[in-house]
Amino acid sequence: MPAKTTTPEPTPAVDGPPEADQSWSVRAALRSPKRLRIEILGGLVVALALIPEAIAFSIIAGVDPRVGLFAAFTMAVTIAIVGGRPAMISAATGAVALVVAPVVASHGVDYLIATVILAGVFQVLLGVLGVAKLMRFIPRSVMVGFVNALAILIFVAQLPHLIDVPWQVYPLFAVGLAIIVLLPRWTKVVPAPLVAIVLLTAVTVLAGIRVPTVGDEGELPSSLPQLLIPDVPFTFETLQVIAPYALAMALVGLLESLLTAKLVDDVTDTHSNKSREAWGQGVANLVTGFFGGMGGCAMIGQTMINVKISGARTRISTFLAGAFLLALVVGLGDVVAIMPMAALVAVMVMVSVGTFDWHSIKPATLKRMPRSETAVMLATVAVTVATSNLAYGVIVGVLVAMVLFARRVAHVTRVTRLDAGDDDGERTYAVEGELFFASSNDLVYQFDYDADPARVVIDVSRAPIWDASTVATLDAITHKYARKGKTVTIVGMNRDSKARHDRLAGQLDGD
Repeated sequence: MPAKTTTPEPTPAVDGPPEADQSWSVRAALRSPKRLRIEILGGLVVALALIPEAIAFSIIAGVDPRVGLFAAFTMAVTIAIVGGRPAMISAATGAVALVVAPVVASHGVDYLIATVILAGVFQVLLGVLGVAKLMRFIPRSVMVGFVNALAILIFVAQLPHLIDVPWQVYPLFAVGLAIIVLLPRWTKVVPAPLVAIVLLTAVTVLAGIRVPTVGDEGELPSSLPQLLIPDVPFTFETLQVIAPYALAMALVGLLESLLTAKLVDDVTDTHSNKSREAWGQGVANLVTGFFGGMGGCAMIGQTMINVKISGARTRISTFLAGAFLLALVVGLGDVVAIMPMAALVAVMVMVSVGTFDWHSIKPATLKRMPRSETAVMLATVAVTVATSNLAYGVIVGVLVAMVLFARRVAHVTRVTRLDAGDDDGERTYAVEGELFFASSNDLVYQFDYDADPARVVIDVSRAPIWDASTVATLDAITHKYARKGKTVTIVGMNRDSKARHDRLAGQLDGD
C-alpha cells in the first residue's frame, strides 16, 4: 500500500501578517483552522470599517445611507465570487460617488440605478475586450504616486472626525492607535483593529462617555435589499442622460480596481487575473444596480486592512466582509450604532500610514531617482489630492510620464557623417536612435544639401522607424536632395521599419 503523503501547512512569514507570502485557495483555507480564523476575523474587521465609509459616500452621492450600505454588501459578496483578485475588497467608493452625484441631483435615484447597471455593462464589455492589458502602460512612478495620494486622501478623510469634537475623542483615538501598533508585537491571533474597536466601544458604553458614534453618521437599514428594476423610461433620451455618467463610472471604477489589484499582487507576491477582475467588477455593479445600490469598485483602504493588517488571502474574507456588514447593520444595528468613530478613525489612520510609500520620499531615494520620475510621482499625487479623484491623478501622471519620456528619447537621436566614400561621389550618413514624431522633426536639418555629392546614402540600421511622422521626414529629406539633382538611398531598415516605410513613403504629401 503506497505511503500517504501530506502537504505541509505554510509557515508564517518572518515579517507581516501570518503566511503573508503564501497564496491560498478557498478549499485549502477551509481545511486549515488557522487560515480560516484569519479569513473570518479579517472579514469582520473590514465589515466594521466599511460601515462609516459607505454612509459617508452615500452622503457625497446625495442618496440615503442604505443605498451605500447595500452597495457595499452586494459588491463585496459578488466580487468574492466572480473577481480575479482574491482578498481584494470592492464596495461603494468615493470616486464613484463623485461621478454619479450629478445624475442623482438632476434626475433622482432611479436614474442613478440605471446608470450603475449601464456602467456594469460597459465594464463587462471592456473586460472582455482586454482593457486590463492597458495596465502595462502605467509606469511605476505613477503607481507610487497613486499609492501615496490615496494614503493622503484616507488620512484627510479622517480629519473631520478629529476636529470640533469632545475632548474625550482624543485619548480614545490615542489608545486605539497604541493598540493597533503595539498589540501585534505580542500576538497576532486576533487582528489588532478588531481589538481596538471592541475595547473602545466597551469603554465608552460602560463609562457613559458621549462621543460621536457610527449611528451619528446616518440611519442604518432595518431590512434586506430587494431586487428591483429602475423606474425610468426605456428610451433613447434616457440613454443620452445616463450614458456619459455610466461610461465615466466604468472607467474610473476599472482604473481604481486594476491599480488596487496590482498593489495587492505586489504586497502578497502573487499574480491575479486582471481581465477577470475587470469584467467581474462589471458583474458586481450589475448585481448592485438591480438591488438598488449606488455601485462601486475596489477600495484600497479596506483592502489593505484585509490583506496587510489582517493577513487575509482568499475570497472567503471578501465574501464574509459583505455578509458580516449586512448582518451587522440589519441584525445588530443598535450595537453597531454605538461604536465610537474614534476607534474606526484610528484604524483608518494606521491604514494610511501603512499604505504610504515612505521609501519614495527618503532623501537618499530622491537623490538617486531621476528628476523626471520624481516629477511624475509628484504630479500624480498633486492632481489626485487636489481633485479627490484617483482617475484624474493617474491620467495626468501617465501623460506627464509620456511627455517626459518622449522629450528624453527625442534628444538621443544622432546623425553622423561618414566621409569614407566622398571620392567616388557618394556620402553616407549614419542615423542612431529611435525615430518617431518627437525625435524626427529635427532630422531634416541634419544634412548638408548643398555640399553633398550626387549620391547620398542614409543608414538607419541603428534607428528603427516607428511612425508616419518619421516617414514624412525622410520623404522631405529625399525631396530636398531631389530638387538639387541628387539621389537618396535609405538602407539598413529592419523588417518592421521597411514595411512601414514602403507602405507610407510618397503617400503622405497631397502634392
